[in-house]
Amino acid sequence: MSTSSSAANAGATPENVFRPPPETSGDPSDSSSSSISNITQAIPFSSGNPRIEETTGVMLLYREEVDSASPSALPIGRKPLVCVLGVPNHMTYADFCQFCGSFIQHILEMRIVRNDGMEDRYSILIRFDGQDSTDNFYKHFNGTRFSSLEAEVCRVLFTVDVQYTGSIEHAQASPASSTEQPTCPVCLERLDQDNSGILTTICNHSFHCSCISNWTDSSCPVCRYCQQQPEKSTCFVCKTSENLWICVICGFVGCGRYKEGHAIRHWEETEHCYSLELETQRVWDYAGDNYVHRLIQSKTDGKLVELNSHCLRVTDGCGSCDCADSGFSEALLNSKVEAIVNEYNELLTTQLENQKLYFESLLQEVQDETETEISSAVEKAVTLKLQKLQAKLDRCLQEKKFLDDVNENLLKNQEIWKQKIIEIEEREKKALTLKDDKIKDVEEQLRDLMVYLEAGKTMEQPSVSNEVKDGTVVPLLIESSSSRNSSKGGSKAKLRFGG
Repeated sequence: MSTSSSAANAGATPENVFRPPPETSGDPSDSSSSSISNITQAIPFSSGNPRIEETTGVMLLYREEVDSASPSALPIGRKPLVCVLGVPNHMTYADFCQFCGSFIQHILEMRIVRNDGMEDRYSILIRFDGQDSTDNFYKHFNGTRFSSLEAEVCRVLFTVDVQYTGSIEHAQASPASSTEQPTCPVCLERLDQDNSGILTTICNHSFHCSCISNWTDSSCPVCRYCQQQPEKSTCFVCKTSENLWICVICGFVGCGRYKEGHAIRHWEETEHCYSLELETQRVWDYAGDNYVHRLIQSKTDGKLVELNSHCLRVTDGCGSCDCADSGFSEALLNSKVEAIVNEYNELLTTQLENQKLYFESLLQEVQDETETEISSAVEKAVTLKLQKLQAKLDRCLQEKKFLDDVNENLLKNQEIWKQKIIEIEEREKKALTLKDDKIKDVEEQLRDLMVYLEAGKTMEQPSVSNEVKDGTVVPLLIESSSSRNSSKGGSKAKLRFGG
């Protein structure tokens, strides 16, 4: 792998440049540049902390169709250098070291880089100790999921070359970094590829793979630069992203006075007088109308350092006046530190007291509002329940009135039916009396008839005996005559009984 001359001219240190892999077997001059361009693709990348120094370059990778043409047919003239594209940002350095743990002893160096247009992902350049380890890593992890719970898969591409196009310094580099030997900031041992693999983070800080694998955070252990950048802040009111200030008391984000002035309005409303400028990390006191920060972020390495204090007697700093005496300087420094501590304590005490009163007032307002809401809710509930009970009572009264009317009608009907029953009983009694009388009359008439018939029979017996003596007896004539006589007697009897 070759590095461009522009990177060297920019003053890139050895630990900020990805080391070229050893040459593999085969003459690279056998293939022309046109044939290589047909099977490769150029992907720009960058690394480093944007606030301090940023390194840019281009990766020449084999195309995916070349790598995936046949699992057994790997690219000809490949090197022990691969690139893992599109690693999710939530996957930390320790997670990736654990992911490729079976090949960690064969890895000489890993470098974390960011690609253009992939804000939520990063890429990793990996150099192995041999071609066999590289091929086995490609066959084992290409197309494999990073986790069984995620859909993202590992995309491994063989790398032809890595070219650095430049290094942009946003701040002056530390003069000690160019003379110190590269050591691991965790174990303070020399960074030697032969003893252990080296992992270079996205901010160009190098560590042993075994040391960084114990770091579970996604930020750098040295400068705390995080590869997973937070969302861009905006003003809570006007949604602008320029000249933003955040309240150190409650976290309200507002624009400065040279925009819409929502930050200073927040101070006027809440009396939160301390606000931090997001761009410069400086603290402004609205009450004192000046900056009150004592620590600033160093542009050299990104660490927080104490704000430099200059001599009060001259304008060009200490060393040109009588303050150069060490004892006097130490006493002056101690007095300044004590004054700063006292001032900070007083400011903190006053702010805490004001915040106490402010939040107590908020709590009281919330309590009053809560009590008012509770009382109104109870009143509404009681009123609603009374309305329901009144409606139920009205329905019960209506039902009672209806039942009373029904009962009164039933009582009236009962009296009427009692009278009707009495009348029917009297009629029945009269009918039975009449019936009995008629039966007695019929019995008397029947008795009289029987008596009459018996008397008629006794009168007919002597006449028949006389006729037998005189002559022949004609039964038919006698029967007819007797029947006529009986009919006449019966009619006479009826007439008599009827009369």
